[in-house]
Amino acid sequence: MKIDVDELTIAQVHDAFRDGSLTAVSLCAAYLERVERLDKAGPRINSTMSLSETALQEAEALDMVWQTARKFKGILHGIPILVKDHILQADTKGMVTTYGSAVAKNNIPPQDAFVVTKLKEAGAVVLGKTTCAEWAATWFSANGATDYEFTKNPYSLEHDVGASSGGSGAAVAANLAMLAVGEDTGGSIRVPSSFCNLVGIRVTPGLISRSGFCPLVKIQDTPGPLARTARDCAIMLDAMVGYDPLDEYTYVAANAESLGLPKGGSYAARLEQGLDKLKGARLGVMRQLFGSDSDQHCHAVNLVVRDTLKAFEEAGTNVIDVHIDDVQRAFASCELYTIRSRSDINSFLATKPHLPQDLAEIVPQQPAKPYLDLVSEMAHGPKDPLEHPAYASRLLARDELKRKLACLFAEHQIDALVMPDVQVPPPLRSDAYSGRFDKASFPTNTFLASLTGLPAVSVPGGWTADGLPVGLELVGLEYHEQHLLELARGVEKLRDARRAPRGL
Repeated sequence: MKIDVDELTIAQVHDAFRDGSLTAVSLCAAYLERVERLDKAGPRINSTMSLSETALQEAEALDMVWQTARKFKGILHGIPILVKDHILQADTKGMVTTYGSAVAKNNIPPQDAFVVTKLKEAGAVVLGKTTCAEWAATWFSANGATDYEFTKNPYSLEHDVGASSGGSGAAVAANLAMLAVGEDTGGSIRVPSSFCNLVGIRVTPGLISRSGFCPLVKIQDTPGPLARTARDCAIMLDAMVGYDPLDEYTYVAANAESLGLPKGGSYAARLEQGLDKLKGARLGVMRQLFGSDSDQHCHAVNLVVRDTLKAFEEAGTNVIDVHIDDVQRAFASCELYTIRSRSDINSFLATKPHLPQDLAEIVPQQPAKPYLDLVSEMAHGPKDPLEHPAYASRLLARDELKRKLACLFAEHQIDALVMPDVQVPPPLRSDAYSGRFDKASFPTNTFLASLTGLPAVSVPGGWTADGLPVGLELVGLEYHEQHLLELARGVEKLRDARRAPRGL
């Protein structure tokens, strides 16, 4: 019997497990068949790098747990997931992890990343690895490990999915898995979520362990979930959060209970009050982060966002204009990729003696492709960021921007900032070569949260007239993930903008 996996939720799957209409094996087999039919053949979405040869065996073991004990292993029991190819993932048959680089095509890690272990302990079945941008440092999906083949956007195959967690975004959007792990340094969860009509959250660094990840800018990096609904995103987040002695930033997760994070012990516990919370919320709108209406692509996004803001006001939300002077200049003054990334990546390469030990040995000084300009610049930055004369001033600039944001929240008593994730819809893949966007001109607003260490959630906001998805970003104060997810659930209920891709 063919299983229809389109838009399945965790709750629906677990109900089907309980009534016997579905098993973990049949569910995983259905997703693997869909991957072969849509990702490797047919439209060739190209969202997966490698697939697990043991996934069905793991699913069978989970079915046995349910059959014998009549209880689930954990909150993700039998749920098929994919993991970004930026994260260590061991497999008894060998699971290659490339970090988007041709140099690591044969790299097989000896152990799982901490967060992958936690997901497996919660009962998730890892189907495989998803494509990611080269060293997670471009805005387009193609990378050397795939011979620069792009990941196609399931909503329009001529368009890109964004990066660097583009494979994770495309796979979940196209119903090739129920959930996926991404990683966000400057927007790598939220940009693909916006372009692929998903809910994705960047958490406050430290809630989720980064051990087993290749860093990009260690003080910005954080893993996170991508899902089709706010509830499934929150459930996955519940499984990912936790203290890891190998990541000193996770001391916060160790003390989460005493800090009341999350309230009620679960990010998913109180989501259904989201619409009521949205109705009484005060949302700050930074209109300076909207693109110019003179640009047709920006105008298309602005129409969707303005329509959403109007719907908020009609539902009882207080929408308040807020402003930070020269915010785009502030973004530039806080940038650390070209100062710190080489050092952070080299520290990771030092744990991989079979790989070159310096990013500069891997990446040419002249970009191999136009969209790899940032990768080349950061690879040939200083070996030690302390040697760079601007390092200290940029750290201070980040603190200043964070204080300005905190003052906005206090002055206007706002619950969250709201803006488009990206000022344009998904770009054409040809834009990667046309020079339309370079490392400094890609019109993303995701830097605001990334540079200040704040959490942010992307939620589907609507559609352009051409049928391309537009994501809305909500930014909150540190450790306000539960609050943001509740608001995202409210947006979800109000806008109902999630749609499965057609014609695949």
